[in-house]
Amino acid sequence: MELNMSTISLTDFADKLSEILPLIIREFLRRQVQEICKGTVTLQQFIVMEFLKDHPDSKMHELATYMETSMATMTGIVDRLVRQKYVERHFDPSDRRTIKCALTPKGNNLLKEILKRRRDMVISIFGKLSQDDRQDYLRILTQVKDILANGKNKA
Repeated sequence: MELNMSTISLTDFADKLSEILPLIIREFLRRQVQEICKGTVTLQQFIVMEFLKDHPDSKMHELATYMETSMATMTGIVDRLVRQKYVERHFDPSDRRTIKCALTPKGNNLLKEILKRRRDMVISIFGKLSQDDRQDYLRILTQVKDILANGKNKA
């Protein structure tokens, strides 16, 4: 069903978006895992590594909070990253009960390679759109992100 986007009702917009978004999300995640990570890490592990790049020496509970998961689940994710030598754990010198996590040089190198592949994937997809369409898409996504972030902070 082709919709006239200039006169689409909010209800029709919601229905169309509900149809399109799952496909876009599924395909981006599938390509990200298959083409970008190449079986080296899972998507969850990649997200943790990306968080550690921006938040070095994070505590386990900070990782679990960010990932919205339990400490037990987070421990399993980090255990696998430690075994693969992508992440290291160390005690906080000011409180030996606190364990912090950081990327290793091997993890940092892998993350750089994955991010490069992700950029290449985005370029190959969005290179098929005009610059104006890309700017509009980014502007709208940024607005949606801000709405979602503000709603999350109020909850």
